[in-house]
Amino acid sequence: MLVKDPSLVSRYAFGTRTAEFHVCTRCGIVPVVTSRIDDNLYAVVSVNAFEAVDPSLLRLAPASFDGEGEGSRLARRKRNWIAEVEFLESGR
Repeated sequence: MLVKDPSLVSRYAFGTRTAEFHVCTRCGIVPVVTSRIDDNLYAVVSVNAFEAVDPSLLRLAPASFDGEGEGSRLARRKRNWIAEVEFLESGR
């Protein structure tokens, strides 16, 4: 993942601190969430952060993670999220 201007990214972690939400400080959009699991960085990208995505290409499905324990949460991320993510900062 290339971050062109790191000063425009704020990071937030909820109470469990198992993931970091990377927030654009200009618009408030969260384009990516990362989670470090077993010394590997995993990520999930929000399709809602992309421009001009044809809605017919998306498969919408309801999801609820209420009551999910930390072990189950990390296993799901490990299974479904992008593995071996690396952050690169280009400056400006």
